[in-house]
Amino acid sequence: MDRPPDLAAAIDAAAEALVGVLDSATSRHQVTVPPTQLRVLSLIRERPETNVNRLAELLDVVPSSASRLCDRLEATGLLRRTPDPRDRREVRLVLTAAAVTLLAEVRERRHRAVQAVLDRMPPRTQHELLLALVAFGQAAASGTPTPQTDAAVRTA
Repeated sequence: MDRPPDLAAAIDAAAEALVGVLDSATSRHQVTVPPTQLRVLSLIRERPETNVNRLAELLDVVPSSASRLCDRLEATGLLRRTPDPRDRREVRLVLTAAAVTLLAEVRERRHRAVQAVLDRMPPRTQHELLLALVAFGQAAASGTPTPQTDAAVRTA
């Protein structure tokens, strides 16, 4: 089956709509932590052994900018810097209990907002979307060549 020519554009538009739903869910509930700082907290949650230099790499910023972000998060009680037990010269970034609670609340708000949109879709379309998203995620994770790339390699 051929891919519709506007599939990438449709995915881009859907991604923009999803970002809007997620942002709205956060801003409507007066989350006082800016999106960049929420992103930092999420990155640290996903990678518990992160230090400032690794955080800078993940954010694609200079280490001094990452350090200032950490300073602000530390000042608000959402982040602690602790010595790395393997190398005491290194400093590990650790979420506080308040940060863990905040991230859980944000996740729940976003989940409810997405569910509200899904509830406006027919069940069959929801199921098709689920299958498509799983397939998309698998394709993205596999890093295998696309059919166009594969065909080009065979003819070269």
